[in-house]
Amino acid sequence: MISGIINVYKEKGYTSHDVVAKLRRILNQKKIGHTGTLDPDAEGVLPVCLGKATRVCDMLTEKDKVYEAVLLFGKKTDTQDTTGNVLEEKEVACTEEQVREVVKSFVGTYAQIPPMYSALKVNGKKLCDLARAGIEVERKPREVTIFSIDIEEIELPRVKMLVHCSKGTYIRTLCHDIGAKLGCGGCMESLLRTKVAQFTLEHSLRLNEIEEKVQKLRQETVQELTAESLGNIVTKTDEVFEGYPKLYAKEGVEKMLYNGNAMQPEWIEGWQDSLQQEKIRLYDQKQNFIGIYQYNNKYMDIRPIKIFME
Repeated sequence: MISGIINVYKEKGYTSHDVVAKLRRILNQKKIGHTGTLDPDAEGVLPVCLGKATRVCDMLTEKDKVYEAVLLFGKKTDTQDTTGNVLEEKEVACTEEQVREVVKSFVGTYAQIPPMYSALKVNGKKLCDLARAGIEVERKPREVTIFSIDIEEIELPRVKMLVHCSKGTYIRTLCHDIGAKLGCGGCMESLLRTKVAQFTLEHSLRLNEIEEKVQKLRQETVQELTAESLGNIVTKTDEVFEGYPKLYAKEGVEKMLYNGNAMQPEWIEGWQDSLQQEKIRLYDQKQNFIGIYQYNNKYMDIRPIKIFME
């Protein structure tokens, strides 16, 4: 079984589920999961986790993201993008200066109401299913953070912008909210995700590129596919956590380590009290990545958060 992360370029027209299904066929492996849904018409970075790395899916979903979006003023739609039904059209009478001022006003934390056309559930039902049935329900605002918005081009009624935001941010809704604040309405015309954690657009691979590389590898060798044989296609699981200190368990504590038990500070090489507030990457003496651990103040030991050991 292959374990690791593939940085997939999701193309327009595919759902995130489609990408997973196609990779299962290409790699002949069932245990695969994506790290956050991209709308079918959106494109860009979609990290896909394989094997034991599926345990990192939720941790990657928590990461902030970067998007390149085109906002179209003058139209309000039911989906908050140009694929939906137009609910209202208005003349775009604002100036470039007004656009810049309003766009920049969204930098920071604000309460965003999730769109009806989304996969979020209310009382066990997906909002998008309710929306398609003509039912609109009240949605609670959620706090999201817009770290930055760089306006790349203004050619009214369109604005091209680069948005760096927190998890849970709907760029469609951001476009809608900017248009509402300007008074002319707005919706998202296009969306390209350029970064998730350390996974960037320039290093992403389209499904046909992955399939070609896998087929070539299978022609060259009869060995089973592994993360190592796939080389630069697959990012090793521990590389996702390169920002965490890398420490090793001492010899003689392997039984406790491999059983997923809490570790005493003296069992870990290089442990310092200054690390008590940090997550660490823990390895055994053979360089095998065991998992992510963190100090527990109550029990004064170091406990696993996620175990990735094969």
